[in-house]
Amino acid sequence: MTVVLKLGGSVVTEKDATDTVDGPALADAADAIAASGADDLVLVHGGGSFGHPHAAAHDVSRTDGTREATAVREIHGAMRELNDVVCDALCERGVPAVPHHPHSAGHRNADGTLSLPTDTVATKRDEGFVPVLHGDVVTHADAGATILSGDELVVALAAGLDAERVGVCSTVDGVLDDAGTVIPDIENYADVERYLGGSDDTDVTGGMAAKVRALLGLRAPASVFGPDALGDFLDGGTPGTLVR
Repeated sequence: MTVVLKLGGSVVTEKDATDTVDGPALADAADAIAASGADDLVLVHGGGSFGHPHAAAHDVSRTDGTREATAVREIHGAMRELNDVVCDALCERGVPAVPHHPHSAGHRNADGTLSLPTDTVATKRDEGFVPVLHGDVVTHADAGATILSGDELVVALAAGLDAERVGVCSTVDGVLDDAGTVIPDIENYADVERYLGGSDDTDVTGGMAAKVRALLGLRAPASVFGPDALGDFLDGGTPGTLVR
């Protein structure tokens, strides 16, 4: 049973300090993943303080591209650095994590749709590895290069790998209403649109609204939850908000 799990960038990095890992939070997440012994796991992590500030500095987003090689190298280089740290934390705990960099594996078509072959990811998974992908900058036909968010990757991987479960670990306990209460179930974006805003930090990928929109299009049920519920999700639970 393939499980696609995203660790939000705000979970594994200090978002108010550029290029800074949240060491204790990453350690807790890696501990939970190692303890679960989950098979057929595919991981994605967000950019946090590594990707977003560099993308913003170069005015690059999901829709605004760049043709400056320096910008592409800086954004991708920051994400590779974070990916190395995440893979190291997992490997230190016996999780066979290996990197899979979207910059070299995928691209956007001129209409903005993503082309990301998942056969290589599937082969890594089938050979006992845990592929670890990340938000990245990718070549975009007629636009140079644009940002590929971790949420988009989750959708592409869930579809391409026929995932049975999807999890998005954020810094909040789920999708919250205007009273700060977790919304237990979402089936229609219009029902929760008034509660969804962007991120309070520098985020070039759309915040919670983009997450919910993306997850509603999946065949597999998706849970949005906080770090304390990561173990519960990996053990088969549906903590936080269930999007379906």
